[in-house]
Amino acid sequence: MEALRRFENWAAPFVIVGALVLLVWVSAKAGGLGPLLDQPSKLGWGADFWPVFFPSLMGMIAFWATLSLNIPDFTRFGAGQRAQVLGQTLGLPTTMTLFALLSVLVTSGSQAVYGAPVWDPVALAAKTDNVFGLLFALVTVLVATLSVNIAANVVSPAYDLAHLAPKLIDFRTGALITGVVGVVIMPWKLTATPELYIFTWLGLVGGLLGTVAGILIADYWLVRRTVLDLGGLYRADGPYWYRGGWNPVAVLAFAVGGVLAVGGSHSAPGTGPFPEDGLIPFLEPLADYGWAVGLAASLLLYTALMRRGPASP
Repeated sequence: MEALRRFENWAAPFVIVGALVLLVWVSAKAGGLGPLLDQPSKLGWGADFWPVFFPSLMGMIAFWATLSLNIPDFTRFGAGQRAQVLGQTLGLPTTMTLFALLSVLVTSGSQAVYGAPVWDPVALAAKTDNVFGLLFALVTVLVATLSVNIAANVVSPAYDLAHLAPKLIDFRTGALITGVVGVVIMPWKLTATPELYIFTWLGLVGGLLGTVAGILIADYWLVRRTVLDLGGLYRADGPYWYRGGWNPVAVLAFAVGGVLAVGGSHSAPGTGPFPEDGLIPFLEPLADYGWAVGLAASLLLYTALMRRGPASP
């Protein structure tokens, strides 16, 4: 983790500088910032906009939902509560807002320069005729890919696998297994089309992760009021063991919230594995709000059921 911290300390600023350089380059090609800000929207502010906005918003939340649930894997190395609060407050919200703005501006610039939006930075960098510029862009993408994937997609599953079978898997082995699985699932096929990636894959994952988040928030903040028996967390006969290590209320809340969140998952014609009218047709209207639906449903159900009996059955 110390090596990861040192790597992120220089990688994150480097990637921001790379994105700014890309913005300056595309602005120069377009003749200034004016053409970047002048590109019209293809969706009107009305009936065409909202059906795209909310599924896209849920997809963006789903994109970060994994890290938000696994953030204790990082905050546990913080110097104290103040350090982790400052790190989370000043870290992701500020940088991701900046990157979102830069991404929109650069993509808009590609529309102005090339007549078609190019959202893939690798494809955009390939259009430069400057060897140094191309090399710098590709190094930036490489550093960004390594820094994001190591921090967001390797650390947490490596810990999970190590805890699942501690006698067989350590942190290093768990990280290697994660890397292999990451290739085997062929993620490039998921990102091949925005419809499949955003509206199908992220919608499905986000709905389920929102359900998990609802249970965790309800248990810690509403049921236990942030008071935990620290020693009991690690005892098989402790207050959190429930029935053989499973909390039936949590399982039920997850099942109900998950069905409501993703039961209506649907795909655009010819773009995905789900029926066009949804897996469960009458739940289709909820599918576009999957993360929010899953979180709200599991939070309310879990809180209600746990308060009917003792918090630690």
